[in-house]
Amino acid sequence: MKDLQIGYQVPLEQFQPEGALEQAKLAEKSGFDSVWVSDHFHPWFNDNSAGVFAWAWLAAASQITKQVKLGTGLTCPTLRYHPGIVAQAFATLDNLGTDRIFLSLGIGEALNEVPLGYPWPSFAERTARLEEAISVIRQLWSGEFVDFRGRYYGLKRARLYTPPKGYIPIYVGASGPKMAEIAGRLCDRFLTLNAPEEKIRDVVFPAFVRGLEQSHRSFDDVFKDIEIGMSYAQDHEKAIKAIRPWAGSIPIEVYREEISDPREIEHLGSLLRDKEIEDAWVIGTGYEPFIRIIERQAKMGFNAVHVMNVSPAQQEFFELFRTKVIPYFKNPSKK
Repeated sequence: MKDLQIGYQVPLEQFQPEGALEQAKLAEKSGFDSVWVSDHFHPWFNDNSAGVFAWAWLAAASQITKQVKLGTGLTCPTLRYHPGIVAQAFATLDNLGTDRIFLSLGIGEALNEVPLGYPWPSFAERTARLEEAISVIRQLWSGEFVDFRGRYYGLKRARLYTPPKGYIPIYVGASGPKMAEIAGRLCDRFLTLNAPEEKIRDVVFPAFVRGLEQSHRSFDDVFKDIEIGMSYAQDHEKAIKAIRPWAGSIPIEVYREEISDPREIEHLGSLLRDKEIEDAWVIGTGYEPFIRIIERQAKMGFNAVHVMNVSPAQQEFFELFRTKVIPYFKNPSKK
């Protein structure tokens, strides 16, 4: 576990730009290796939410940080974004971020595409679009003129005149077997969400390996990251209450169906019991639960864990990670 990386996800659905930038600075000072942001048009809840544009925010974050890796978790490059524009945006960010930029891609959620007038495609179409989009992005990052005619996207003598300065790794996100197999074929790195250990071990990872075999790679060849939501407070009930606005991101139907109104998503979340929230998020009144969950993921084979902090005690959470959690993994001799 000495090479385990620990990242931090800034929740742009909860914090306005300046407050979110303060979190990025705190994450770097606390010893996190990376800073992630969601790339959403609508947030997961309606009341007291935010809707920060991830790419503009990343450009600002690249100027106020020095070491942390920066990227999205994740971007959908298929409807509201043409993949060519994604390629251009992240090539520019790579120039600003001095080779610290990464890009995470997935099939997205209706809450980001439908409000802008796009029909919500079938799962099969969304996966096909993603595969095509990844090809477009990688070809444009070559800096050469590109002609491309696919089923969904086209390029005609297109070229990026500000290509990436270095190699931008592409994560492909997956939480089910079909997408995990696609990720194994196409990703530079793999991203998934916190789930019961048996699902990851018995469903997600085997499908991922099938995809890796198609690309002539093995499980150990590819960097694997998992996102985990966390809330800290000395009072357990306060920690749960802080997660309540995010409860709408738990039901599986918000990822599969054409649900795009944050008011409706918020209502779905209000129907969940506290136990369902506790099963999906990690709640701590001390640092020990956070160490346990990260250690468990490392033993399963993940190379990195990045955490999203929605604690009512934000500063205390950062201090716990700076003084207790991150040193536990970075300085194993001090355990």
